[in-house]
Amino acid sequence: MTETNPNENKPPAGPLGEGARQKTIDVLCESFARDEMDMEEFEQRVELVYRAESMEQLRAILADLPTANLPVTVAPRPTLPPESISENSVMVGIMGSGGRRDGAWVPARHNWAVGVMGGSELDFREAQLGPGVTEVHGFAIMGAVQVLVPHDVRVECTGIGIMGGFDHKRTVTSTTDPKAPVIRVTGVAIMGAVEVTVRYPGETARDARRRLKAEQKALRQIASRSRSGADR
Repeated sequence: MTETNPNENKPPAGPLGEGARQKTIDVLCESFARDEMDMEEFEQRVELVYRAESMEQLRAILADLPTANLPVTVAPRPTLPPESISENSVMVGIMGSGGRRDGAWVPARHNWAVGVMGGSELDFREAQLGPGVTEVHGFAIMGAVQVLVPHDVRVECTGIGIMGGFDHKRTVTSTTDPKAPVIRVTGVAIMGAVEVTVRYPGETARDARRRLKAEQKALRQIASRSRSGADR
């Protein structure tokens, strides 16, 4: 009598897509930042992510988390029709705060942010973007312009710092989807700063630092365990 394998006729588990492990870790980091798990549990789940062999296994790692209700494969960011987008928007801060734009606002195609001995902030994390490229032109003269962008857009950043800084900080990995909207930041910082930061919606700078520290510690421990296993 020929013995049959009970798994022989089962369909294969879905293969892992590009970046699926990193997306799962990003969701775990976000949950950790919300205090939904302690450090030990976070490290255990990250280790399971690196052992997973299918999308189903990755989803199972997230299944019981209160806020991890999104699929690992994230849908493209929706955009507004072109006719809904204005051409120009200007925000200026002179010797003080120039204001802040955040929430579900609608950026123009060209957004001018100026800080002269003052500051301005553009938060695109929940903004309703138009298709294609959204331009940000930042000019800081002894002041600061801060630009916060979400992880589900592509970011292009190029500028000049003269006795100042023009920085692009990635606290979370940006998407590489060629169909995703683009936020392009250009400009000049003279004895001031233009800072572009990729961060989760609702996440503060302190939350981001905490999340990155936890993720780095977990990854170091996983790497250490992998080396120990290889030496045996």
